Amino acid sequence: MLSRRILRVKTFKMIYALAENPEMPLKEAERRLERSCEATRDLYLFLLTLPGALTEEAERRIEASRSKFSATDDERNPNLKFVHNRIPALLAEDPDFQRIVKKKKLGWDPYDAFLRHLYEDVREREWFVAYMQSGEDSLREDAALWGRIYPLLEDNAELEGILEDLPLNWSDELPYCLKAAIRTVQQLGEGKAWSLPPLYKSDADERPAAESDRDFILKLLRTAVRGFDGYREQLSAHTKKWDLDRICATDLALIVCGLAEAKAFPNTPKNIIINEYVEISKYYSTPESSGFVNGLLDKLIQ
Repeated sequence: MLSRRILRVKTFKMIYALAENPEMPLKEAERRLERSCEATRDLYLFLLTLPGALTEEAERRIEASRSKFSATDDERNPNLKFVHNRIPALLAEDPDFQRIVKKKKLGWDPYDAFLRHLYEDVREREWFVAYMQSGEDSLREDAALWGRIYPLLEDNAELEGILEDLPLNWSDELPYCLKAAIRTVQQLGEGKAWSLPPLYKSDADERPAAESDRDFILKLLRTAVRGFDGYREQLSAHTKKWDLDRICATDLALIVCGLAEAKAFPNTPKNIIINEYVEISKYYSTPESSGFVNGLLDKLIQ
């Protein structure tokens, strides 16, 4: 499930954490890194519980309207197409999915206000109105609807606040996991059964042990930690006009990761390694960082 880009980001974050807390044992850093990888898949699972929660919110609204003393004909005889959407039912009836989300205690019960607001947003969308009025009644159409609903979450400030308050702090991984959730509902719409995706992509395509993604991040982390002081010295020698303490901590962690990867995986083309950490710097560091990281990694690696 996790791409090499995501794995590099997670390792970079752990190196940053170690730079801030150098007393952390390497074994503890390894444990936290692997837990961070598992947490990304947990976010994917959390997102897959949304269809059930949102259709339940719609059903509650319908029942409340039906029970009104002065209910209109439309309220007494509502359109139930969304409530009967097949995707939530498929996930609710999948024993493996239900077992995993219950074990991990993933669900939207604490976030009823968010569900209300999301449902209000969804029901006003033209594509939702078209879905409700469509004469089609198919699993594929039901899945396509969720392919439109999930992107609404990407820039949702309310959801971002929810994720930032959770211990796992998933907010920056939301776009990646939303794409994974959309792929899953598309597969369900094609009649395929749900299965828990392997945590590492190397496990999915059965690569040799030498190419294991898990081994990749652990080797990268160990190389970065063990060589950290030496990489700092290299960096200091090439930035004589700068006090090393003035260099942004995120840039330092990115450069250390790039140098460590070049050392640990000498067969990986150097330009790929440099480009990867330059791209990561654009998201996690300052506006000037991409040029700084690019220039220093190019000099130090070459």
